[in-house]
Amino acid sequence: MSRLFARAVDEVLEATVVGSFSRLGYDLRSRTASWTQPASLAGRRILITGATSGLGRESAARLASLGATVTFVARDEARARRTREELVAQSPNDDIDYLLADASDLTAMRSVAEAVARRGALDVLIHNAGAITASRTLSAQGNEMTVAAQLLGPFHLTRLLLDSLRAAQPGRVISVASGGLYTQAFSLAGLDPSVADYDGVVAYARVKRAQLVLNHAWASHVPASDVVFHAMHPGWTDTPGLADSLPGFHRVMGPVLRSPAQGADTLVWLCDSSEARDSTAGFWLDRRRRREHKVPWTRSRDARADQSALWQWCLERTADY
Repeated sequence: MSRLFARAVDEVLEATVVGSFSRLGYDLRSRTASWTQPASLAGRRILITGATSGLGRESAARLASLGATVTFVARDEARARRTREELVAQSPNDDIDYLLADASDLTAMRSVAEAVARRGALDVLIHNAGAITASRTLSAQGNEMTVAAQLLGPFHLTRLLLDSLRAAQPGRVISVASGGLYTQAFSLAGLDPSVADYDGVVAYARVKRAQLVLNHAWASHVPASDVVFHAMHPGWTDTPGLADSLPGFHRVMGPVLRSPAQGADTLVWLCDSSEARDSTAGFWLDRRRRREHKVPWTRSRDARADQSALWQWCLERTADY
């Protein structure tokens, strides 16, 4: 099919939410754009957090099947061991290992960075760990858990691994976001809600919006020739995390949810695509760069000021670890 037709189909889907985020969007885009399978990743080293279930596990399996050396970060020893055994069993590649750490714990993230850095260049760092937290809880360092695991922990780990990523020329940092961010404007104050004001779904969406703001901040601090920074969202994907955190949505939308393999496709594609290598600070869905706002009231009046403020906030909260 022609590129013009594929682009027209994509734009029609993108104009809707259900059409774009559901299985329908993936099916139509992959067929009309004639997607090809990613190339071999043999010789590439990839670190991914949150890979013992759902999207992360599917991504780790796919990356390993393409020949990458995969290290995943997990919190639970038994689950990590079982996941590695399963990944090795389903792939001819046994170059898969894990490190035990909680992505919300800044001290643990330093231990992960030190272990990874000792092995040399790191081609891709994937920040996938994250969940919707029903009630306001705190990390080991006293940060709200959603922010700690999905913003501060990843920021800290990225800073500590910059030299390893630069050695890949360029390294790639990919954050797994969510379409829920389209409902929220960036708010630095909103990243630290009180117990009374806490709403887990809103906190999650705000952090996902902040990930995009931080992506731009990273791109302004690190040349794209050294490291590129991207975020993607997987669409509505049928994972245990979605079923647990949003059971009503999962029940109603179940027939049109994407499979984990479909949700992971763009994440795996970004690990090797030339489009990702030759650009930075992108937000992607279904192998195309997407707009970061769908409604005008989520746009910032001063995006650069937001980036600077968030950067400084993250530095201050991670500096002692």
